[in-house]
Amino acid sequence: MPNKNYRIARKGFLTTTAVLGLAAVMMASGVPARVQSAYADAVRVQAPEAPGFADVVEAVTPAVVSVRVKSDVRPVSSNGFGGMPGMENLPEDHPMRRFFKDFGQGKSFGQPDQRSERNNEENNFLRARPVSQGSGFFITGDGFLVTNNHVVDQGTEFSVILHDGTELDARLIGKDPRTDLAVLKVDADQKFTYVDFDEDDKTRIGDWVVAVGNPFGLGGTVTAGIVSARGRDIGSGPYDDFIQVDAAVNRGNSGGPTFNLEGEVIGVNTAIFSPSGGNVGIAFAIPASLADDVVSDLMDDGTIERGWLGVQIQPVTADIAESLGLAEAKGALVTEPQDDSPAQKAGMESGDVVTAVDGDLVKDPRDLARKIARVDPGQKVDITVWREGDSQSITVKIEALKDVKKAEAPSAPVVPDKGETLKEFGLTVKPAEDGNGLMITEVQPESLAAERGIREGDVIVSVNNEDVKSAKDVASAVDAATDTGRKAVLFQLNNQNNNRFVALPVARG
Repeated sequence: MPNKNYRIARKGFLTTTAVLGLAAVMMASGVPARVQSAYADAVRVQAPEAPGFADVVEAVTPAVVSVRVKSDVRPVSSNGFGGMPGMENLPEDHPMRRFFKDFGQGKSFGQPDQRSERNNEENNFLRARPVSQGSGFFITGDGFLVTNNHVVDQGTEFSVILHDGTELDARLIGKDPRTDLAVLKVDADQKFTYVDFDEDDKTRIGDWVVAVGNPFGLGGTVTAGIVSARGRDIGSGPYDDFIQVDAAVNRGNSGGPTFNLEGEVIGVNTAIFSPSGGNVGIAFAIPASLADDVVSDLMDDGTIERGWLGVQIQPVTADIAESLGLAEAKGALVTEPQDDSPAQKAGMESGDVVTAVDGDLVKDPRDLARKIARVDPGQKVDITVWREGDSQSITVKIEALKDVKKAEAPSAPVVPDKGETLKEFGLTVKPAEDGNGLMITEVQPESLAAERGIREGDVIVSVNNEDVKSAKDVASAVDAATDTGRKAVLFQLNNQNNNRFVALPVARG
């Protein structure tokens, strides 16, 4: 018969009696008191009972549908991207190739549809009108449903297959490529089972979740896993804030919901990490907090209006924070306000670090982009910036996001001679041809400047917000920084009309 204490340990963590008994054994065996104390005082959490998913699955599955899309453009399957528009043209090293490979559309991994081969009429139809499949779910009883943009993109006809096999026509209400969300509407004389988004954003890392969808055309498939991370950036756009789910999510699950155990939608499945094209147990879902806002806007008028600040930004590294006197490496560093933008009109400058929007702290550039995107065009917000060692508040009237064309890059200037040496940084510079700044003519290969991406042709515009036109100006700016105890200085660089900031450490006795 198994030992009683063993059975207790199997049910949960050791009880107090078991812990004291273990300590007594330790003392008898000569285990040091410090170690005994560590065992006796360790944190204990009551182990939860093993979860059961049947109840939640039974309740939510009728709200989940298979989405069938017909288009006049044949999905690309031979390249492993399952027909996702534009994916076949991405560079080999583009991050989206890792996450969207062979996910979301098509019926199999490049293999013919056996059912189509058994039915020549259907096979001929498919050749004439390519068909892709994904997942979706009803969010209202009168037929509004959510899916992914990449599922419906370039589609001309849409239909959904309900849990009981009924197929109904649907129409596209609106789509948003930036967040990969879309809304369809089924017009039918019936009420549909629907689900709600999680409104409290209470999902925690480690929570159990259930994904329901249409992998490989097998509708109504249920898989379970846990939330393994939040706030993931997979390189798909400026609003990346994905929930990472460790569950068997596959191609065809795109647009399907991930539920908590209360039957609320915590995310919309949109991508998987797939080195081989198959499931490896890592999926990414658009969080409910973001999806709910976008879907509501699409349901209103089929379009999305996002706020626009109009700044080029970059992350604040530890070295940049040190050079600017910031206590923490947080916020978004403004490299340049765009011409005629809300930021420029309000007086924001290159070198400003945006630390808060209406008092809400900004963690990084992505966080700033998300916060501004949620502001209604025409609304005023208070932007807190760190400028020249002090915190300032700037009121900005946000405008609607628009496509901003980049200025055409001029041809690289010819550098006939080397110029002066900034030995401390491993740089050689000379006055820029237009008189604004110092052009870098040489970068020592083993220098810190080279390690941090500074290259020949870059123009040093300023050092610690002080304009420079000579090596002497750089030395003066460095001296001024070190006199205040700074261990790094901030170089503002320009190359082909693109600004960026790089912090370089200084070593002074």
